[in-house]
Amino acid sequence: MSVRRFVGANSRDVMRQVREALGEDALIVANRRTEGGVEILAMADEAVDHFEPSPSALPPSTSVSQVAFPPRDSDPLQVMSERLLREMQEMRELLSQRQPAAELPATEGYIAPQARLRQQLLSIGFSEELSDEVLAELPAALAQPEADSTLVMAWLRDQLMARLPVLKEENGFFDQAGIVALVGPTGVGKTTTTAKLAARFVMRHGTRPVALVTTDSFRIGAHEQLRIYARLLDTPMYALDTEQPIDELVGRLQGKQWVIIDTVGMSQRDQRVIEQIAQLQGGKASVRLVLLLNAASQPETLEEVVLRYRQAARAAGAELDDCIITKQDEAGRLAPVLDIVMRHGMRVLFGSYGQQVPEDMAVADPAALIDQALTAHPNQGKESRSFPAAGNSMGAQSVTLPRWSRDVLGQGRRLSSVLTRLRDRVVGFSALESVWDIASLPGVLQDKRLDALLVSVPCAGKGLGMAWFPRRNERGCDWTMPDVGIDADGGWLALTSLQHRQPAGWHTRLLHQGEAMGAAVHLLPVFPDPTTLAWLEDQHLTWITLVTAAQRVYCQGERYTQRQLFTDSPLSHHTDLRFRGQTMQLWSTYIKVEDAAGTPLLAWVGDVRDPENGKRIARRYWLTPARLGADVLSLLVIQLQSEGLSSLTKRAWQQLKEADNGEVSTEVRLLMASGIAATVGHLDAASDEASVALRSDLLRLLGTARKRRDTAMLDALVHAFMARDAIRQLSSVSREGLV
Repeated sequence: MSVRRFVGANSRDVMRQVREALGEDALIVANRRTEGGVEILAMADEAVDHFEPSPSALPPSTSVSQVAFPPRDSDPLQVMSERLLREMQEMRELLSQRQPAAELPATEGYIAPQARLRQQLLSIGFSEELSDEVLAELPAALAQPEADSTLVMAWLRDQLMARLPVLKEENGFFDQAGIVALVGPTGVGKTTTTAKLAARFVMRHGTRPVALVTTDSFRIGAHEQLRIYARLLDTPMYALDTEQPIDELVGRLQGKQWVIIDTVGMSQRDQRVIEQIAQLQGGKASVRLVLLLNAASQPETLEEVVLRYRQAARAAGAELDDCIITKQDEAGRLAPVLDIVMRHGMRVLFGSYGQQVPEDMAVADPAALIDQALTAHPNQGKESRSFPAAGNSMGAQSVTLPRWSRDVLGQGRRLSSVLTRLRDRVVGFSALESVWDIASLPGVLQDKRLDALLVSVPCAGKGLGMAWFPRRNERGCDWTMPDVGIDADGGWLALTSLQHRQPAGWHTRLLHQGEAMGAAVHLLPVFPDPTTLAWLEDQHLTWITLVTAAQRVYCQGERYTQRQLFTDSPLSHHTDLRFRGQTMQLWSTYIKVEDAAGTPLLAWVGDVRDPENGKRIARRYWLTPARLGADVLSLLVIQLQSEGLSSLTKRAWQQLKEADNGEVSTEVRLLMASGIAATVGHLDAASDEASVALRSDLLRLLGTARKRRDTAMLDALVHAFMARDAIRQLSSVSREGLV
């Protein structure tokens, strides 16, 4: 069958002819208007596969001898139609060639690892949003068909655990005095959870410091239920009317260190939710809010509960970031509630799974929670994903968000997750955030607030040691690089130490920092004076010092410079390190020497080399106490890594200076810049799985690929802080009703 020509007075007439001749599935190849009306070229759909194009429509590689030429008076429309048909036929052939390759794995039961993981996550209750976000980080090695499924599942488990903020230990909750209010919908288990928490506090601190409060005057027997628990625990119970300010009750609670409030259960769609939280936050007393989430609830209900209750908290000027998961024993699957917790950046304090007080509750364990979620049967609890559109007092309808809103919320969740994990991982990061908060204040208040912050010594007792920097301005700058603390694992502290705020003299400075932070390890930029060296040795402190090639020492009674000492010494030992944002190797060796006073020392030389070509990038010399032996090698590596902090600080300083228009004080800006640099240096040097995931999530905030990992992370962290400040500012403006 070939292309046929149809001519009619108008389009309707000619289309009728086509349908009658070729059927409803006829393919219209071309059409044009003529003097007699409308002309259409058409053919049956199945004829495309058997059509043989004319020579004028064939590609240049086709031999002319293989085909017959059409007459010279061939219709141009016919030629054009043939060319179009040829292209359509080639496209069909191309698709038919590709189709078997795409269908083959499916016919053999094969699904790519990433698709299989996504299918599994969706089947057990995780959302598409979170699943796609997690699987976007799947390493290429694990995305291969031959990847070990055990390794793939272990990676997935670690990724989900990293996204689930939890309470680290019970002490962090029960040792913090104050008022805690449990909020949530009716029937979520607030009264039972109140009793469980109170019982655990009594077991730790006795009955005297604790009191129970109920605001539930609506539910029949609510007072009596909590009163029974209070009687069993031998603790007082008070009732707070819904109209009664919290401050009126505080006066009756003198001497009580820990007060827990069992609030009225309200539907998330009830307008009174806002009034209830406003009542709790309306006094002088600070009330910590904890949201209870029923693990057995439908995902749509849980989503709405979190959104509405957090909106109510923000409307009252409060934060609602902590939650307790209840009724785990009644849940067919745990993934939906964990998914919502992760996406909204909430911290899980405890998990409750029964009625026994206080046994059936435990501190949230991310490994156990994720394992329980992953082992759920795929067919359990396949609830509808649509929200009910029932009318209510809050006018609640579907809380499904438009795509652009979901994208923004996804960025917000990633930002929240990154900041939360940085607080947990990097010592002093919360203090660095406080410095950023100071930067948003008027200039006349900044120095005063900074003084108050630093007087409190936020990192007291948390620093194992200090990396000290030279006492001179950085090249091209009018400031000196702050000294940076070291934690117990060799990572940098995020809150640095401004040099001009320290006392004069090395001995006094080291002593002061040891007392303030508990620093017992000192990485010095220059060889200390005799008094300081004697003090370090008398105190048996750990120290190392950089020296120049011209530094003189004594070896076997002869005096040598460091350069002379190692002229013919082979460098026999090597270790990997990150140096100025690049992966390098440190090749080193040492010799036993003495200083002029006879102090036993080890003289070190180290070459930083490119592992790919062996090229020497830098050479450094050190002196260390002989009593410490070769164990100080790890400290040499840390000091080398500290060299990159100055350049990172300069980069951050410039970005902040351009952004703040000179409205931030020099001290505040320097602490911000050096703190960001220290945080980035901390992450760049770490190699554990959690740090790899955190680096990846931080870089995703920036959204662009960079060659230098450290500078990219620094730009991303500056972006993260600025985004955090913008969100806070927008939230405050929104609460004031200005937008």
